[in-house]
Amino acid sequence: MGSETKVYTLAQVSEHNHSKDCWLIIGGKVYDVTKFLEDHPGGDEVLLSATGKDATDDFEDVGHSTSARAMMDEFYVGEVDASTIPSKTKYTPPKQPHYNQDKTSEFVIKLLQFLVPLIILGVAVGIRFYTKSSA
Repeated sequence: MGSETKVYTLAQVSEHNHSKDCWLIIGGKVYDVTKFLEDHPGGDEVLLSATGKDATDDFEDVGHSTSARAMMDEFYVGEVDASTIPSKTKYTPPKQPHYNQDKTSEFVIKLLQFLVPLIILGVAVGIRFYTKSSA
């Protein structure tokens, strides 16, 4: 008789989240990496920060070697029940406020309220200066 594969929930795997007892989920499989923490080339903090979640993306993003992947077999303890892992939420950017045409006209009005008196003042000073110099 072959040995049956143990199946763990995310909650069960999440309990193993410290340096004396560290389990990771990678590719739907559960690994007890406790003995490997001090030998991990990236340091133990990297592994400890990947506990309590599906660490597949973290593992793949680093680009582990073939020998690193082969080494994983000795840490294998079972499978994770995929239904207990929350589905990945796709990033949706925050909604941008709609461009409001009215704000543009408000801005133009304020600008004109400021510029028109300046233009009138400029013209008045110009006329005054022009009439004084020609007299």
